[in-house]
Amino acid sequence: MRLSVVIPVYNEVETIKEIVSRVQAVDLEKEIIIVDDGSTDGTRELLQEISLAQKNVRVFYHDRNQGKGAALRTGFEGATGDIVIIQDADLEYDPREYPVLLEPILDGRADIVYGSRFLGGPHRVLFFWHYLGNKFLTLLSNALTNLNLTDMETCYKVFRREVLSNIQLKSNRFGFEPEFTAKIAKKGFRIYETSISYSGRTYAEGKKIGWKDGVKAIFAILWFRFFD
Repeated sequence: MRLSVVIPVYNEVETIKEIVSRVQAVDLEKEIIIVDDGSTDGTRELLQEISLAQKNVRVFYHDRNQGKGAALRTGFEGATGDIVIIQDADLEYDPREYPVLLEPILDGRADIVYGSRFLGGPHRVLFFWHYLGNKFLTLLSNALTNLNLTDMETCYKVFRREVLSNIQLKSNRFGFEPEFTAKIAKKGFRIYETSISYSGRTYAEGKKIGWKDGVKAIFAILWFRFFD
């Protein structure tokens, strides 16, 4: 089966070449779809070089920063593979784990797989409050969707491409995570989790998500459960 690896990018000039190299190193048939969400640090120029040099890489450019959700929607529209994998560009998630993430889909058990940072895989030790915030958001989401996920906010969401034809995504920013989770729960898709490693980075190293995004995620969880 052919993969579509969708990578939303915003100001990742230091990591974009490396993440593309790591994805290319995975021995699976794939296309790489990169969506630059209005970068201003030189990322766009590097992406032009990458797309010219690597035939299976396609790049879409937003003329202004719209957010992760908007970038993912653009990427999903361009995806042609049988299975879609969301990959962040910041080197926190390891593409070598694609085979483990794909296994429940390929053997017919799952439609969607979440890669959980909290199921015992190795991870860099960092922020207690960030960890606690993730656990709270997952708990709230679970309570309103009747799922038992351990990591709703994970980047690694892998799914059959036809899932996208059954849901309508609207969130422009980090609200994508609770929105996607709420909508696949309503549709009754078969969801699996598998443990992954996690190499988190600090804010000095370029981490972008903060406490304000956590507050917005709470509103997103409530909105997509009761009002959307």
